[in-house]
Formats: sequence, C-alpha cells, structure tokens
Amino acid sequence: MPLALLALAVGAFGIGTTEFVMMGLLPDVAADLRISIPSAGHLVSAYALGVVIGAPLLAALTARMSRRTVLIGLMVLFVAGNALSAFAPDEHYLLAARFLSGLPHGAFFGVGAVVATTLVSPERKARSVSLMFLGLTVANIAGVPAATLVGQHLGWRATFLGVSVIGLAAIASLALLIPRDTAQTPATGLRGELAALRSLPVWLALGTTVAGFGALFAAYSYITPMLTDSAGYAATSVTLLLALFGVGATIGNLLGGRLADHAMRATLFGGLLSLAAVLAAFPLLMRTPWTAALAVTLLGTAAFVTGSPLQLMVMEKAAAAPSLASSANQAAFNLANAGGAWIGGLALAAGLGTTSPALAGAALAVLGLAVAATAHALDRRTAPHTGRERLVAGHVPAETEPVRG
Repeated sequence: MPLALLALAVGAFGIGTTEFVMMGLLPDVAADLRISIPSAGHLVSAYALGVVIGAPLLAALTARMSRRTVLIGLMVLFVAGNALSAFAPDEHYLLAARFLSGLPHGAFFGVGAVVATTLVSPERKARSVSLMFLGLTVANIAGVPAATLVGQHLGWRATFLGVSVIGLAAIASLALLIPRDTAQTPATGLRGELAALRSLPVWLALGTTVAGFGALFAAYSYITPMLTDSAGYAATSVTLLLALFGVGATIGNLLGGRLADHAMRATLFGGLLSLAAVLAAFPLLMRTPWTAALAVTLLGTAAFVTGSPLQLMVMEKAAAAPSLASSANQAAFNLANAGGAWIGGLALAAGLGTTSPALAGAALAVLGLAVAATAHALDRRTAPHTGRERLVAGHVPAETEPVRG
C-alpha cells in the first residue's frame, strides 16, 4: 500500500479526535465558560451541523481544483477552527469555532476516499479506503482518551491546541506524500455533478448509510448507562471500555476493507446482519461485566465492517461526481449520528429499559438491510445484461485513474 495513505490516516486521526473529544470535556468546558451541561452539549451539535453543511458544499465548490490542494486546504481550515476553539472567550465564539472545525470533516473524508482509490489497483480500492479510515478508528483507541486526559489536567483549551498540532502534522504529511495531480475538470460542470446525485441508486446507498450507522449511534450514544446501570461497571471504567469499542472498530474497518475488495455487496449485507444480531443480543450481553465488554467490542467490529463498502458503493453509483458523492456520504454518517441518538433516546424516554436503545438500533440495522436489498434488486433489474453483479467498485471515470509518479 502506498505511503501516501499514511498522510490521509494522519488527517483522519486528527479529525476523529476533535469530533469525539468534546463529549468527554463537556463538564470542564461548562465549568470554565459558566454554562450548563445541556448548553455545552450544543457544541457537539454545532460540529455535526458543520459536517453536514460543509461536506457537500465544499466538495462542490472545489470540484475543479486539484484534489491534493483541496485536502491541504481543508486541513488548514481544520487547524484554524481548532485554534480558534482554544482561544474562544465565550460560548458563542466557541460554537462558531466548533462549526468551523466541522466544515472540512466530511469533504476531507470524501475527497480523501477518492484519492485513496486512485493510489492503488482496482482490486485494492476498498482496502485503501479502510486504511484512511484507520486514522478515525485509532483516534477512538488512543487520540480521544489521551486528549481527554490532557484536557482534564491542563485545561480543555490545551486539548484543542494539541489537535491543531496534529492538523499541522497532517498538512506536512499531505504536502510531502500525496502525489501532485492536475485540476479536476468535470465535463458536466457543477450543475452536472449535482445532477449525478439525483439518481435513485445514489439515494438508496446514502439511505443505507443513514440507517446502518443510525443503528450504531442509537446504542452507542447511551452506552455509558448500559455499562453502569445494567452491567454494573463503575463510571471510571467506561473510558477503558470505550477504547475496546475503538479496538473493535479498527478490526472491523480493516476486515471490511479486505472483504469488500472481493465481494462488496456480500460484505455490506453480512455487516448489517451482524450489527442487527449484536444489537438484538445487548439485553442478554449487558447482564454481566465480561459479556458487556464483549458486546462493546463486537458492536465496533460489526458496525465498521460496513464503512468501506458503503463509501465505495456511493462513489460507484455517482461515478460522474465521485468527490461530491463521497462527501455527501460523510454528511449521511453525521445525520445517522444525530438521528440514531434521537431514536435511541425515544426508546429510553418511553421507559422500555436501559438497553432499549440497542433494540431500536437493531430495528434500524434491519431497515438498512432492507434498503440495501432494494438497491441490489434495482441493480439487477436495470443491468440484466451484465450476467452478474460487479463485486469490486471499479467503474470510475478516467480522471480517477491511478496517479503515476
């Protein structure tokens, strides 16, 4: 695998760290800025809103630029947002800075996924995407716990300064390792790129992402009360258990990338089915500490097996606008985050029990499987002459062919 994928993983590590670290720093931020915990929670929403807006917008605005230049520019914006967060004087400035930090998130992963696939041969596309996502999953193992400890001992502002340094390292890595490429020149123009997102197969792929990862976040958003109230863990043990989720996510990400290169659709179906099964078993698994730890690990593994195939499927269905479609998929991930947490909260508020958000997640996973099956049936109906489904996402426009030199 090309060393350039390391540069993408470094950027993903920084983005993953800043996305999730705020959840652990909310009490510190609230105390320092003299606001309530619910008000501080808006900082998480501000980042997610930045991702949803910035992903398709920045991808569309930079569609004719060199992807290497775009990636570096997005990381510059990332560094600026985190540096401004570190020096924000009050809640309103911090909200704006967090929104700014979220803007480059989706576009970076979207454009980065396209770049990753151009660096390898067609039969390794899914694996290359999974290696970029490796930075995101490793952030949950090491980046977020370390950044949280820094914030608790040196102040939350030090955390965002540290993340800014990671962003600077990513900029240097991108400049040194990503091959120079020519400006993108889509023949259809911006309007044509946007039109490529109107097709039903693209929306079915995006819908699978929303339902599939909504299933994850329906349970993961409430994993702490499950571990403390149902499994009997002390609150101080939760950080270590969340690191187990990161381990599982890393395993699932690498496994999904390898399997998807051989059978993309089968990997997606298997991942969604496994996710539904794991979530459905949560009420049983959360009864003892050791089975609860196993459940957290399996949740990360099953969910992230689907990451690479979902990303490639969206890119394949919108081959005329791969960067824009790939970035839109990242917006779908964050919609899944918000929607899944909301649905899990409804189950909890209805008095269905501490583990009820996991059962709601299982239902969402089944919904995702149904959407994916619908997309598969549509593919078979519209392309009967192919004889069999193409399993590797290899249909890409000429502009995405591997960069030489």
